[in-house]
Formats: sequence, structure tokens, C-alpha cells
Amino acid sequence: MSTSTRSLIHPRDEIVSAMERIYRYRMTTTSGGNLSIRDENGSVWITPARIDKGRLRREDIVCVHAEGRVEGLHRPSSEFPFHQGIYRARPDIQAVVHAHPVALVAFSICRQVPNTRLFPQAWHVCGQVGYAPYALPGSEQLGRNIAEVFAQGVHCVLLENHGVVVGGTGLQEAFQRFETLEFTARTVIKGNLLGSIRYLNDDQLALSQQPRIVLPELATPAASTVEKELRKEICEFVQRGCRQRLMTSTEGSFSARLADDAFVITSYRVDRHTVAVDDLTLVQNGHREAGKQPSRAGLIHQAIYRRHPAVRAIVNAIPVNATAFAVTRSPLDARTIPESYLFLRDVGVIPFGMQYEDGEAIAARLSPERPVALIENDGVLVLGTSVLDAFDRLEVLESSAEALINSRAIGAVQTMDSARIEELMRAFSPAPSH
Repeated sequence: MSTSTRSLIHPRDEIVSAMERIYRYRMTTTSGGNLSIRDENGSVWITPARIDKGRLRREDIVCVHAEGRVEGLHRPSSEFPFHQGIYRARPDIQAVVHAHPVALVAFSICRQVPNTRLFPQAWHVCGQVGYAPYALPGSEQLGRNIAEVFAQGVHCVLLENHGVVVGGTGLQEAFQRFETLEFTARTVIKGNLLGSIRYLNDDQLALSQQPRIVLPELATPAASTVEKELRKEICEFVQRGCRQRLMTSTEGSFSARLADDAFVITSYRVDRHTVAVDDLTLVQNGHREAGKQPSRAGLIHQAIYRRHPAVRAIVNAIPVNATAFAVTRSPLDARTIPESYLFLRDVGVIPFGMQYEDGEAIAARLSPERPVALIENDGVLVLGTSVLDAFDRLEVLESSAEALINSRAIGAVQTMDSARIEELMRAFSPAPSH
């Protein structure tokens, strides 16, 4: 579903859908968290008090009218006072997300905030994170504490010994900030287990915002049955990637080759959770499908396809554990178990900034024999011989990275020696498929 500035979805349905995502991705508990939307009349639609968040229905949503009248089957959330306080302090905010995701709670009980300069998307989606001092949940004092921080212009606020509150111009934007901040917190935690984390400076953040290269439009031909099938397959795996927490609603690109100089790729600023076949863009002979913009990674994918004919699919993603290696100087050594090395080989590293060039330098660093690379402070890049192969390799990468991080709580990693690697390569070349 493409982002629209004019939502036609009722607040009840928006809230239920967002809470379903939050609960499914284990970013809240049955009793924790609350969401609200302020409508055009100043009424606030909010989740109810003491209702199972895993079974929320549209009729459970409560409306608190501007004059204070409450309409609904239940009482509004006990945290309504701070939602109201945020709306009073910030006329630009029209939706609020509050929850207790584990990684952000870890920051709140350590009285710290995650540094969103970790990677470009985190900074541009979330910005600077505020911090509100503790007050009794549901109290007017907590509402004042939070509203005072939001009044400073921030969009995300950590609550001391409590959780997080995020605001946006709509619920989709608030959710995207919440999701991105939670991912950032998890990555910082994992990165700290590996070593010293590198954060981006002002020049690097500005580089990520340079004007995108816009490809000329293509006189788009009718889609063949092959293209239709490919679009469906990409959508299924992008959505799976979101469910597996390998991508977020705003981050991650997937493409597949259609012909020698034609491929289909996720579009710019499309919600990855709900991506549909119409949300993908055809790129052919350096031109884009009319009326659509391919992902910013499109030029990199184009360069890789042109240089490596055997590559049939490409994924950019931000899985937490692998990205933790990308934000530190700790190498990701895939010589752990046979599957890891066979699918990942020697994992490369792409210096930050190279992803904003024309793609040729990155294409030269990758190949079917070296199909995986970490992009410093910007996730991972994975090549495959098919959509399934690329996704499988992405999952193996994340599982291998998680095992390496977890091993630090047990002892020293013992990697496979060169003799075992040579034996593997003789027995399995090319890499097996599952």
C-alpha cells in the first residue's frame, strides 16, 4: 500500500492494524501500550484500558471528543492524559504510539537514549531522541513531563523506567518512527557486544540526503506473465522479510532480473509490510516504469546485473545482528558451520558513502563467488541466483551473525580451518539449495 497524504482509512481500523503489527512483532505485551489518532474535529481515537492487545477489534476503540465526552464500549487507556498533553503541545502531531519494546525499555531503565546517527534512515526517520523523567503512569504529571519534551520539537521520547512515546503527522509515520527506533536500539545493543560502534557525522548524514538520480521514464509495455509472477514472488518475500524482522516498513530493497537489462524492484517510499505488485517498479535499459520511482538502491542493482549475468536477484536489508557487524569494526567470519560458509563465503565490507555513487564500484566488489557484503552503517547487500536463493542467503547471514554474537556469552569461537573449507568446496560447488 503506497503512502498517501490523504488517508481514507477510519481511525478505528488504522489503530487496530497498527496494534496488530506491534503485537505480532513482539514490540508490546497483551496489556502494554496504547495508540491514538487525533481527527480533523479534534476528537482523539484511542485504544481502551485493560483489553487484550492481541485480540483488539475495531469496536473496542474509544473516541474522546474534543469537549471531553467519551464514546465507546470501554474506558479509554489510562495513559490518555499524556496523549492529550502531546496533542496540546504539538499541533503538528496527529498520532501517538506508546509501547514497551524490550530494547527501548533496556535504554529507559539505564536512563539512556539510542543514538540515531547509527545509520542514515534512523536519523532521518527518528531524529534526535528526547528523554522524559519518571512520573506515575496515567498521572497528569507524566503527561506534563512528556509534553514538555515534545514541545522542544522532538518526535521520539524515552520515558524513564517506562518505555517510549512516538508522534507523527499520521499513525503510519508514528509507527515507522517507533519501528525504526526499536530496530536502532536492538542494533546498538548487539553492536556493543561486538566492540566500538561507529556513528555518522554531519557530512555523512548530508551525503545520504543528496538529490537522488532520477531515471527517465519508460514507455512501459504490457506486463508479461513472467513479469507478473516475478512481481508476486518479490512481494511475498519482502513481506516475509518484514515478518522475519529482516526489513522494516521504510528500509529494505528487493529486486529480480526479468531480462538481460531489465529488472523489477521495490519502489521508493512504499511500505514494505504491505507491498503489492503495483508497488514495484520495472527498470529497463536505464529507464523506469512511468509514474514510479525505484528504490534508491536501484542504480546499484542495475550495475550489479549488468556486470554479473549469473545474478538473478538482489536484496538490501537491515537485519539487526548482521547490521551490528556493519556498525562496528568486528569482522563477520562465516567459517562457523558448513551452511554459513557455503552460502556466505568471505563476507565483504563496503565503505560508507559508496552506496550513493553510481553502483559500479560496489558491483566490482561483489560476484556470484562473493555474494554478500556489509555496508558500513547501512545494512547488508546479498546476491542470489533466484529470489528464493537471495532470501535464503539473507536468512543464513542473519542466523550466522546472531550465532557469532551469542557465542560471546559462551567462549571463544573456533572456526573451521582451511582444510575443512577446501573439503567443503570440493563437495559442494556451487552451494547447495535447501
